[in-house]
Amino acid sequence: MDDTLSITLHFGSWSLPMTIKRDEEYIYRQAEKLIKERFSFYTSNYPGQNSEMYLVMTILDIAVQSKRQETTYDAEPVLQALRPLLSEVEAALVKK
Repeated sequence: MDDTLSITLHFGSWSLPMTIKRDEEYIYRQAEKLIKERFSFYTSNYPGQNSEMYLVMTILDIAVQSKRQETTYDAEPVLQALRPLLSEVEAALVKK
């Protein structure tokens, strides 16, 4: 059985095809959901900003949450899981 899985994450009009470890699909899907929820929060509560500003707000929000949780428990496994996703998002933004 193949250890990898091809998935496509969707963020607005962007599609982000990825090859991930099969056992990490849930993590990526939850990360996608979190990003969408936070992005929606900022677009609803801070109208008039451009997409890049909403992305920055979203990334900062998630990073701050992550840092807060580090003081509560060891977040390194979560950070390791998010780093590839963040790299993929950054690469997709550079392409745009």
